[in-house]
Amino acid sequence: MSERSERSGEHGGLVTPPTKEGSDDHEDLPVAARVRRLEERVVAAGLTTDDELDAILDGLLRNASPVNGARMVARAWTDPAYRETLLSDANAAAAELGFGTSGYRLRAVENTPAVHNVVVCTLCSCYPVSLLGPSPGWYRSFAYRSRVVREPRAVLEEFGLTLPDDVEIAVWDASAETRYLVVPRRPEGDLPEEELAARVTRRGLIGTAAV
Repeated sequence: MSERSERSGEHGGLVTPPTKEGSDDHEDLPVAARVRRLEERVVAAGLTTDDELDAILDGLLRNASPVNGARMVARAWTDPAYRETLLSDANAAAAELGFGTSGYRLRAVENTPAVHNVVVCTLCSCYPVSLLGPSPGWYRSFAYRSRVVREPRAVLEEFGLTLPDDVEIAVWDASAETRYLVVPRRPEGDLPEEELAARVTRRGLIGTAAV
């Protein structure tokens, strides 16, 4: 049994414990503060209003749901050609089903009998909202972001997911440039695509649950 780690590079990757407050992928100023500062300047310039910005955000989130990520996974389970696209070019695979992933590289990481994947953003909360819906509070919490790097097996057990000792755990660090979607192992049986999609949860797409 081992738990893989590798320093996250420009395009994200397997993660090592953070050793400093900033990185090449994240500015020192929290993202939310930078966004709010930009919003204030745009509103002050008379280009829009807070209400208009809220309406735009509501529109973006209205179609953001873990159902989208679940549909991608279920299609990959039932369509070998789509699975190949998902693993080689996840942005193209998302677009094929009509889901937007503009502004970042999406990478799908597939669970196998030997390797279980779990996703974190160690320095903030980068996350593919359009495919997973708004991020859960625990994903944004400091406890999850710091502990899953150092003791992934223990953290997964706290979520109710106990893995065999010989299963390797790969922890992937999301960034502003690269975000991740876990492809869980397919459940046994010959279920149709729609029923398979219904079994995929947001936690399964992050890697803190099995399907």
